[in-house]
Amino acid sequence: MGTKVHNRIAVLRTERGLSRKELAEAVGVNFQTIGYLERGNYNASLELALTLSEFFGLPVEMIFSLKPFKPLSEELSAKR
Repeated sequence: MGTKVHNRIAVLRTERGLSRKELAEAVGVNFQTIGYLERGNYNASLELALTLSEFFGLPVEMIFSLKPFKPLSEELSAKR
């Protein structure tokens, strides 16, 4: 399957002040994997997606999507 999976990993990582290496160590992958995910060169396995979801304390669908994400600020204002 060549479906493009969009993610918010870079945004979530930088919000928390983490380097790619720090995030990679926290979730048990090579730091290059985080870079590949952030650039969309690689789709996370289900295990890694669930691990990232647990790490960030967010539902998987808040981190990964088959459609491009709207900016978080736009999503939050739409819910008000």
